[in-house]
Amino acid sequence: MQKRKEEFSFKYHPNAYLERRRNVAKGLKARTKILEVLAAEMSESEEVREKEVTIKAISSPAAMSYSSSLHHLRLLEEEKIVKREGKRPYKWKVTGKGQRSLDELGLDLEKLKAEG
Repeated sequence: MQKRKEEFSFKYHPNAYLERRRNVAKGLKARTKILEVLAAEMSESEEVREKEVTIKAISSPAAMSYSSSLHHLRLLEEEKIVKREGKRPYKWKVTGKGQRSLDELGLDLEKLKAEG
């Protein structure tokens, strides 16, 4: 099965923005990479989904260091955007909370414009 890559028409993932922290460009870029890797892992088939999505598995495709990935995952965990499960090494999952783009919600913008 081919990996589905999330394509956004904007620069950063909507969930990369944090409420309780300053959102600087480097942090937004790092969190966007992490969320894209997690989304790609979660969209694969059931057999692959059982594969551990550890920090090590996240940091390599995101081209980030282990410590930087851990830092940003903890920030996302504080905002309840991701959660960790199990014992060490923790498996990380997206919770589904946070901001969503209109594309993710499946809204037809043309239909909404016609109604409004």
